Amino acid sequence: MTISRTIQTIRKNDPAIRSRFEVWLYPGLWAVIYHKIASRLYRSGWFFLARLISQRARRRTGIEIHPGATIGEGLFIDHGAGVVIGETSVIGDDVLIFHGVTLGGTGKEIGKRHPTVDDGAIIGAGAIVLGDIKIGTNAKIGAGALVIKDVPANGTVVGEPGRNVQIEASLRSEIAALKQRLG
Repeated sequence: MTISRTIQTIRKNDPAIRSRFEVWLYPGLWAVIYHKIASRLYRSGWFFLARLISQRARRRTGIEIHPGATIGEGLFIDHGAGVVIGETSVIGDDVLIFHGVTLGGTGKEIGKRHPTVDDGAIIGAGAIVLGDIKIGTNAKIGAGALVIKDVPANGTVVGEPGRNVQIEASLRSEIAALKQRLG
């Protein structure tokens, strides 16, 4: 995970940035930097020190990323306040997460218990994504959605509970075409 890739992603995706220096004011960038350090320590068996760093990051940025989480290149956490990313979460490259998002577990399961978010996914403000589920490549999760089932690549999920609106639109089209044929 390179910090320069994260900086490029932030600058590309946020029209509010007016200079190359402003990116250093973004809490999402600092959360990723802290996570990079904490994750290395965690994977080396320095669990307490890793958690100490991740908790400092949470206090400083308002973003909580467990040091056991796996994060790809170019993660952009926009605004950031209230974001929680659980221990066994896996996040791909060029993912965009807005404020108030939770990538959490559903209880006290053992093993993989948090979501996997594939490359290019966008998770809207306040969305809650729970359990060992997969959010497909370039999928979109709407603001405030509660997602407890897999989301296919390029899918769009909204609501509580989350429902795939692209599938619903496709089914409505097929039903309308069938009604038309039947008279």
